[in-house]
Amino acid sequence: MKPKLPAPKAILFDFDGTFADTAPDMATAANMLRQAHGMDILPHSSYREHVSRGGRGMISVAFNKSPGDAEFETLRDAFLALYESNLCHHTRFFDGMDETVTRLEQSNIAWGIVTNKASRFTNPLVKQLGLDTRAGCIVSGDTTPHAKPHPAPLLHAAALLGVAANDCWYVGDDERDIIAAHAAGMKSVIALYGYLGGTDPCTWNAHSSVRTPLELLELFDRTPILIA
Repeated sequence: MKPKLPAPKAILFDFDGTFADTAPDMATAANMLRQAHGMDILPHSSYREHVSRGGRGMISVAFNKSPGDAEFETLRDAFLALYESNLCHHTRFFDGMDETVTRLEQSNIAWGIVTNKASRFTNPLVKQLGLDTRAGCIVSGDTTPHAKPHPAPLLHAAALLGVAANDCWYVGDDERDIIAAHAAGMKSVIALYGYLGGTDPCTWNAHSSVRTPLELLELFDRTPILIA
């Protein structure tokens, strides 16, 4: 049985790999760029664990290029343009996420999104998914001067919700999410169903972990939400 955590006043979610499965659209954009360069497409599974690294991860897989390589900036900019034009064809909430946030709303537990995704992508994407009128806050990678693993985005989100940081949980699928949560004084929860960045989440020292979004509701040390 997982250890119970103090019931939060707010839960904040990473986006890619935690709240929504954006990998299909990210992989499609990377493959479109490969095709534009006369290369065969790669299976989406090749990209999946690298999605949390954004354009840097996609270009690493698609072209074996890293920051500092001569063509990297040009390829990344081309990828981002393609992705921006194809944001939400196949992106979906992870199974159980919509029900999870609905139950949070019914229990007056605030929730929001804190992502390193730039606002040029986050804002239209959350609007297309209908989250712009539901989430208590949307904090993108360029909302504050720092991105995760710096705690500034998480602290900004807590301030927007009017909740103390130590009354918040942060849920993410990358080690930098857990580092940011600890630095912000929040409880950290690993989304084991996410991308995980090819590393072992057992080494991240999170407070807890979940294998599905609905498992979040079972972590409270008192249960304000009935589990069906």
